Amino acid sequence: MNDKKNAQYFLDLIKKSRRGKFKIYIGMIAGVGKSYRMLLEAHDLLKSGVDVQIGYIETHGRAETEALIAGLPVVPRKKIFYKGKEIEEMDLQSILLIHPEIVIVDELAHTNVEGSTNEKRWQDVITLLDAGINVISAVNIQHIESLNEEIHEISGIEVKERIPDSVLEQADEVVNIDLTAEELVTRLKAGKIYRPEKIQIALNNFFKTENILQLRELALKEVALRVEKQVENEFILDTSRIRHEKFLACISANEKTPRKIIRKTARLATHYNTKFFALYVQTPKESVDSIPLANQRYLLNHFKLATELGGEVVQEQSTDIIETIIKVCKERQITTVCMGSPAFKIPRVFFSIPRYKKFIESLSKANIDLIILA
Repeated sequence: MNDKKNAQYFLDLIKKSRRGKFKIYIGMIAGVGKSYRMLLEAHDLLKSGVDVQIGYIETHGRAETEALIAGLPVVPRKKIFYKGKEIEEMDLQSILLIHPEIVIVDELAHTNVEGSTNEKRWQDVITLLDAGINVISAVNIQHIESLNEEIHEISGIEVKERIPDSVLEQADEVVNIDLTAEELVTRLKAGKIYRPEKIQIALNNFFKTENILQLRELALKEVALRVEKQVENEFILDTSRIRHEKFLACISANEKTPRKIIRKTARLATHYNTKFFALYVQTPKESVDSIPLANQRYLLNHFKLATELGGEVVQEQSTDIIETIIKVCKERQITTVCMGSPAFKIPRVFFSIPRYKKFIESLSKANIDLIILA
């Protein structure tokens, strides 16, 4: 290792030691008590003499939560005029100046108003952590990027505000706030989550018992997965006999299917505590001069998503997609290829099937698994 690399390695160690600790409360749905639990913890910390401040808390008008703010130091919100309206945002710069030992930051997936220092609140949290400030935050399971498809299938709702899985991976502690479906519905009917006029709408939509049960299962699995990864990373295990998995997501410049493939591949990689790659093979038909502008935009968004989920983007130019996939598998020591269903078209089907069969045989000989994702 040369002197320059030695110096950078030492600097990275110093930054890591100075970085703030990060705790995230995860809930299956709104109203389980994440904000309430954070405020309780803030009171306990304050009684112990810890310098804790409320950077941002969202009570949603819930009386129990609002009552807990009393007696806690609160950093005033920043007021911003945007499109003729006054909007309140977390004051990142004030928190950095005050530099409390611990700061409470609610609504981790929130999108900041245009013109803010960062686009997303989770990016604000990373800024605070890098400055050496410890952060306690909260997020609902439906806001986790790699679970987007599953959430949509469960609820029928497209969740727009999401956080990359890499944010969870940076957490030192992940805690699940759990309630049974019966307890949650009771809280809802008692007016402890939404105002009276919104209760029946919620019961008919997101708060259906079957939805709650599935979301609860996802939340429990997510926290268990994060704990398992923490154990694997902190303790030296005998991995000499374990196959080191590496996943490859094969994507195109289409709009929706590649995003599903990337998310599902990322979930698989997370379960195996390993990395994944997203491969795009650019054929002559999709050269810079030929590819439609919309597809270029989709492709850039796919690359961004893969990176946010901890993947590495691989771009190749070739006239032969199948041969390129096999070549990349060998170069990157891939163990599992993930792709969508092949689109066979008549009359090309008679030429495609033999090539597809040859592709599967090549993967089999190389001991590479193939997963066709729905």
